Amino acid sequence: MKIRTEYTCPLELVHDMIKGKWKPIILWRLRLGATSLAKLERDIDGITQKMLLEQLKELQEFGFVEKKTFAGYPLRVEYSLTEGQGTRILEALRIMQHIGIDLLKANGLEQVLLEKGVVPD
Repeated sequence: MKIRTEYTCPLELVHDMIKGKWKPIILWRLRLGATSLAKLERDIDGITQKMLLEQLKELQEFGFVEKKTFAGYPLRVEYSLTEGQGTRILEALRIMQHIGIDLLKANGLEQVLLEKGVVPD
């Protein structure tokens, strides 16, 4: 994905960088630490490996995620949040997570939180 040359405001730029169904979820999962592609795929219900790779590539291009490749056989790769933008975006995602939790509770859907093992972070 390419960054446009004109934006209404900086929020529009960041929105373009993390928009979509999967990017916020990938970033949220990476808050737990560096992990392999296979583990990410297992942890994120419904995402295909192809989609995960595409989204990770874009998040890398925008500086939110870094990919580390380890020498040896079998080849080992880990994905993690970058120290700068990657960890800073968690502030916004944490707020969004809490809003989602509050809305689920307000609508009598605490069971969903229990089933998914979601606790405020």
